[in-house]
Amino acid sequence: MTTQYAALRNVLLVVRGGPGEWLVDKRLNDRDIECLGVAPDGKTAFCGTFDAGLWRSDNEGQTWHRVGDETLTDPVMSVAVDPTDSEVVWAGTEPSAVYRSTDSGDTWDQCDGLTDLPSAKEWSFPPRPDTHHVRWIEVDPTESDHLYVGIEAGALVQTHDGGETWEDRVPSARRDNHSLTTHADAPNRVWSAAGDGYAESDDGGETWDHPQEGLGHRYCWSVAVGREAKNVLVSAASGARTAHNADSADSYVYRRRPGEAWERLDGLPTGEGVTRPVLSSDGNGSFYALSNRGIYRSQNSGKSWNRVDIPWPEAYESQTARGLAVVTES
Repeated sequence: MTTQYAALRNVLLVVRGGPGEWLVDKRLNDRDIECLGVAPDGKTAFCGTFDAGLWRSDNEGQTWHRVGDETLTDPVMSVAVDPTDSEVVWAGTEPSAVYRSTDSGDTWDQCDGLTDLPSAKEWSFPPRPDTHHVRWIEVDPTESDHLYVGIEAGALVQTHDGGETWEDRVPSARRDNHSLTTHADAPNRVWSAAGDGYAESDDGGETWDHPQEGLGHRYCWSVAVGREAKNVLVSAASGARTAHNADSADSYVYRRRPGEAWERLDGLPTGEGVTRPVLSSDGNGSFYALSNRGIYRSQNSGKSWNRVDIPWPEAYESQTARGLAVVTES
């Protein structure tokens, strides 16, 4: 039994069940969705929007209500739930700011000092060049006060004290980080999918390696790691236009095993007409991919894929995926 939270640009799909028995609820219709964050138990979920702040569900996605409307007045571009304490939630906005809640989103405090970092004068989001935003917040699963924060575009910054102070980008980090992931079984390891390429670190983000062999497309969007952090999947395209725009889309999914080159995966829609997938893993060995062509699942580290058989209206094929979280009941 799984629950999949699949966010497209203008609708959030809450998919429950198993093969052949999927139930789909459509939520937050016509909101301008930007991001998704779900507590480990799947009961509490958050959805950030560009036009209407941050929304929370306390009943596995059935109903939603706005939170932080007096504080989170700017577009909410990223949200993350602490994997060890679901009461602690982080949100990132445009212009770039990070907010923290310790009561599951009822109240929020801004973490000062982010834009005082020396590199901030170089931050800029190309489509809206006079601004920038917090594209991703990743909480270290072994150290809750340690956050990796991706600024689109310009820097990957960190805090080790829950946002009291900030550490600026290091020379080997990517500048245009779109998504990051960590794994509880791999302390100090972090993986990044960035517009300027893939990167990974094994020392808590102090230094970064850039294994690119076999990665034929370098504009990376989403990254996921599998059981025991052995397999890494990344979605990628040749550039922003072929990643995000359905009319010119041409995107792919790659896998890398320890010590090996990247290999391009088949078995799920990729290539012409497919917007860059958002990837996720369920913690039990399965990968999931969401694009404008549907939701797909792999139970063998990406070797083969099966479509999650739910209705997929033509209107969804012109949208881009905004977030994907999968919770499996034990």
